[in-house]
Amino acid sequence: MSKTIYAATLAMLAGPLIAGCAPSGAAEAGAAALSPRQVERLDKQLAGKVAGEPIRCLPNYRTSETIRISDDILLYRSGGNLVYRNTLKNSCPGLARDSDIMVVRQFGSSTCEGDFFHLVDRTSGTTCVFGEFVPYRKPAGDAG
Repeated sequence: MSKTIYAATLAMLAGPLIAGCAPSGAAEAGAAALSPRQVERLDKQLAGKVAGEPIRCLPNYRTSETIRISDDILLYRSGGNLVYRNTLKNSCPGLARDSDIMVVRQFGSSTCEGDFFHLVDRTSGTTCVFGEFVPYRKPAGDAG
């Protein structure tokens, strides 16, 4: 077997193994466009947590903080052991700036997949759409 074919075969087989070792934020959907700083913030928030089954709606009482990671990723903190990740349906230009005001159009006491929100600044407005909410929890018995 030639060195080129051997190297290509090794790279093809090792790729999934290496990807499995990537930080949690880097291997997630939508992470390809993240800056190193955004990846670091996402990884810090999701460190030690495991993704659960996505939910369509997130009741307002479950969250205490909204964290803007990028123009298409929001995190909703619910205590120290639970964070919900929302990857928007489409990119929302300006969301990562964290200076525009998020105005959520909400019907009832939950924010749901498909609901709209607007970013408002002094010069313009942008309409954005929530995706599903994926809970990330620390495994049971994990105090760290």
